Amino acid sequence: MTFATTLRFSLFGAAMSAALGLIGCSNTTDTAATTDTSAAADSDKPAKTLAITQIVEHPSLDAMRRGIIDELADNGYVEGQNLTINFQSAQGNTATAGQIAKQFAGDNPDAIVAISTPSAQSIVASTKTIPVIYTAISDPVAAKLINENNTPIQSNVTGLSSELPIEPQLDNIQKIAPNAKTIGYVYSPGEVNSVVVLNQLKKAAPARGLKILDVTANRPTDVAMATRSLAGRVDVIYTSLDNNVVSAFEAMAGAANELDIPVIASDEFSVRRGATAALGVNDYDFGRTTGKMVYRVLNGEAVSSVKPEVMNTLTLYASPKHAAEQGVSLTDELLKNAINIDKQAQSADK
Repeated sequence: MTFATTLRFSLFGAAMSAALGLIGCSNTTDTAATTDTSAAADSDKPAKTLAITQIVEHPSLDAMRRGIIDELADNGYVEGQNLTINFQSAQGNTATAGQIAKQFAGDNPDAIVAISTPSAQSIVASTKTIPVIYTAISDPVAAKLINENNTPIQSNVTGLSSELPIEPQLDNIQKIAPNAKTIGYVYSPGEVNSVVVLNQLKKAAPARGLKILDVTANRPTDVAMATRSLAGRVDVIYTSLDNNVVSAFEAMAGAANELDIPVIASDEFSVRRGATAALGVNDYDFGRTTGKMVYRVLNGEAVSSVKPEVMNTLTLYASPKHAAEQGVSLTDELLKNAINIDKQAQSADK
């Protein structure tokens, strides 16, 4: 089985700008969406309002957001025609995420999409009536969004999560760095998803003769220093969609290059931004799948009938160039089973 194998499957009130501008959040119409502007709205569909929030803007979460908007457009809900979108980024601040959630609850849109665990937790705590669709969640049970029976804790909640089983991640690490004894893990203790991954690593690593050395980065500005603190103490660094880390990923990659320590991630864009390799879901496809759930709600289906889903199609992404910069080389066997980011970049340049 290769690594690419499937493991499982508006404008709202100006008050928003005034209230949140003081605390540094982003209040914009989503200009990052790649929806074809020629897409035609379905004239039979009534106009809808959709609120979207994410804890921070970075390529992985942004690609998910684009996927959602594109999926809605392909199904007749076109932004600027019969769909008004209010997008808010908390800029990495959980207090701001809470303010956004309260404002969205007051605005009473037809649905709210919460991208990332901190944003989803804030939104769900703020409304029990507006349909909420979460996405970019690693462990919705630990985040207290659903229970162990896959039932949402509130009847207005559903969403899409991705389980990244830790054993394949460790397999990948050991293929790339077979002599590694200690894995460094840079994370934010305030992110539930990151703490869950850390606990999984600590539980699984000893059976493989591995140790985990974790260091905290509470803010994106802490990431470079946290990475450098691992000098001489670890053989490889692993990161798994911690939003603080991903927001400052170039800083992590730059520090790792200086130290000749390979960084292995769990999303495509981290490889494009400097990681040696990553085993994870395709973020844009993840957004498209989320968009299908959002469409069902906007189209009149009760959110309680849209069951939470898990998307577990994992793909291996790799960059021989970044690997060399971090002191390792990737085998032909591994590259055979991976999407080679370097070759994609070369093709795009031609």
